[in-house]
Amino acid sequence: MNNFFRMSVICLMGLAKTASADPYNLPIQLDYGLIKKAVVSRLFTGQGGAAEVWNDKHKCSFLRLRNPRISGENGQIKLLNDVQAQFGKAFGGQCIPFIAWDGVLETLQQPTISADQSILSLPVTKANAYDKQGRQLEIGQLQDLIRKVAEPKLAQVKVDLNESRGDIGRTLTGFLPKENAGEIKKILSTLKFGNVQVNVEGIKVNLAFDAPLKKVAPKPEAPFTAAEQKQWQATWQEWDGFLSKAINQASSETQSPELRDTLTEILLESRSAFQAGLKSQSPESSDPVRVFFTDTWRKLAPHMRTLAKQLPEVEALRYLTFIAATDVMYELESIGVPFGLEVSSDGLRRLARMVMAGKQQAEAK
Repeated sequence: MNNFFRMSVICLMGLAKTASADPYNLPIQLDYGLIKKAVVSRLFTGQGGAAEVWNDKHKCSFLRLRNPRISGENGQIKLLNDVQAQFGKAFGGQCIPFIAWDGVLETLQQPTISADQSILSLPVTKANAYDKQGRQLEIGQLQDLIRKVAEPKLAQVKVDLNESRGDIGRTLTGFLPKENAGEIKKILSTLKFGNVQVNVEGIKVNLAFDAPLKKVAPKPEAPFTAAEQKQWQATWQEWDGFLSKAINQASSETQSPELRDTLTEILLESRSAFQAGLKSQSPESSDPVRVFFTDTWRKLAPHMRTLAKQLPEVEALRYLTFIAATDVMYELESIGVPFGLEVSSDGLRRLARMVMAGKQQAEAK
C-alpha cells in the first residue's frame, strides 16, 4: 500500500487546487482487494503461499497462516486465516509432535491514524480462533502464541507518510516545472492523514495538505516545431515498444484476446491523440489529450480490475496500485487549477519538452 500512496500523493500534488491556504482534503478509497494484496505480499511469502509466523530452530514447532480472506464488520476490518499449529520436540533427528491443531483465526483490525497524523496502521482489536467444527480454541499455550506472535504480524501492514515524502518529492521534481519545487516541498511538509472509515468496499482515508497562497495559472504551451516533432518520435518509439510488450504480457497472463484487443486499440488511439495534441492548439472542449484520457479510463478500468483478480498476488498488486492511483488522478483532474501538470495538450507538450531535455542532459553526461 505504500506504493499506492506514493502514486496517489504524486497525482494529488501534481493536480492540486492552489487558490486557498486552508487544508485541502481528498478521500482515497483502499478496496479490500488492495489491502489483501498488501497483506499477502508482506506476510504470505513462505512455501505454498503460507505465512510462517513462528517456528523453532528445528521447525518441529510452528505456527502458519494460509488463505487470508478480508471483509468489513461493524466499522472494522475482518481478516480470516486458516491456521496450522504444532508443538513438538526433536529427538534423534526426528520430530515428535505433542500438540497439533488446525483451525481458523479471526481478527478484527481497526484502521488507526497516529497522533502526528503520518501513519495509518491496522492494530488488532480482537482475535478468536476456532477449530474446523467451529469450536473456540481452548489450548492455552496456542492462545498465548497467537496473542504474542500472530497478532503483531497481522498488524504490520501500514502506510508511513514520513517514509514516502522523499520519494514523492524526487518523483515530482522530475515532472513539474523547476520553479514550483519550493511550493512542492512546502506542501509535502504539511501532508497528513485525516479521517479514516471502514465501508462495504474497503477503507476510505482522507489525505490533507495546506495549499500555498500563490495561485498558479495554467499557461499555454506552444505547439511542437518540426525539429521537436522529430526528436519526440525517437523518444516515443521507446515508450511504444515498451507498451506493446506490456500488452502482450497482460493478454498472455490472462489468456484474454479481448483484453489484448482493448489495450491495442487504446495504444493506437494514444498515438493519434498525443500526436494531435503536440502539433496544434485545440479548443478546451475538444482537447484530444483530455478526451483521450477521459474516454480511455472508462474503457480500461474494468479490464484492469478483471486482470488484477486473475493474477498472482505480487503481480496483481502492481495493477491494483496503478488502478487506484489513476482513479485518484481521474477525480482530481476536474477539481481545480493544475499545479504545473495538466491532463491537456498544453500539459502534454510541457511534459514532453521536460522529458526530452532530461534525456539530452543524461546523454551528455
